[in-house]
Amino acid sequence: MIKSFKALAAAALIAVAPFSVHADNHKGAIEEVLVILSSDSLQTQGMAMVLSNTMAEQGAKVNVLLCDKAGDLALKSYEAPALKPKDVTPGQMLRGLLKKGGEAKVCALYLPNSDYSKDDLIDGVGVAMPPEMAGQMLNEEMRTFTF
Repeated sequence: MIKSFKALAAAALIAVAPFSVHADNHKGAIEEVLVILSSDSLQTQGMAMVLSNTMAEQGAKVNVLLCDKAGDLALKSYEAPALKPKDVTPGQMLRGLLKKGGEAKVCALYLPNSDYSKDDLIDGVGVAMPPEMAGQMLNEEMRTFTF
C-alpha cells in the first residue's frame, strides 16, 4: 500500500510539474505591455490605471496610449471624481504610474482635435506617433490591453 501511495504521489507531481514551472517562469519574467485607453467611462479609466500600476509593481514596463476623452487624464487641468476604495482619480493613478517608470502618450489625433496643446500635458507625457505605436502593437513580445 505504501508503494502504491508513493507511485500515486510521484505521478501527481509529474502531472503538475509543467504547470508549476510555467507559473514560476511567468512570475519572474519582466514583460513590456501596451495599454490603450480610449474610454470616457470613469470606472473603466480607473480600472485601466489600477491594472497598469499593478503590472508596473509586478515588474512590467508599462506604456499607456491615451486616446479620445481618455487623453484628458494627461492634462494639467484634469479633474474628476475620486474612485473608491482608495479615493483617487484615474489622473492621479496615471501620475503614480509615471513615477513608477511607466510611459504615457496621447494619441496623435488628440491635441489637433482639441483645444489643448503639448504645454497643457503633465510632465512626462508625450505625443504618440503612428509608426512607433504600430511597432509596439505588432511586437510579438509586447502584450496589448485595450480599455
